[in-house]
Amino acid sequence: MSLTLYAAEVYNIAWGGFVLLFPLTPFRWAHMPPPNYPMIWHCVGMVVGVYGVGHACPQSMASNPYRYWPIVLVGFLGKLFGPVGFVWSARHGELPWIAGWLNVTNDLVWLTPFAIILRGAYGAELQ
Repeated sequence: MSLTLYAAEVYNIAWGGFVLLFPLTPFRWAHMPPPNYPMIWHCVGMVVGVYGVGHACPQSMASNPYRYWPIVLVGFLGKLFGPVGFVWSARHGELPWIAGWLNVTNDLVWLTPFAIILRGAYGAELQ
């Protein structure tokens, strides 16, 4: 569990930094026109990076996943709502479906491990 959560922390810091430094690159990958206000995407990078830094603190979810299960839950919900929001936007023609590939590494790969950890934390609470 801890290894998975540490990997999620590193990934969030790396992705947040990448988006902060190169905000238009994901749009190019998805063959989308760049946004009129790239500073909004800078904010997304900052938020994702700060999540990673917050998770990486010494008393973090990775150090004791069952004790800090609420932080794991916040991460899980973020990873869940990202793809849900994407599907809604793509179905309404606001985003191209090709942009959904970003959800694979940013969100979907983390959902199952986070869910397993939350299930274990729930079981530990019952004991």
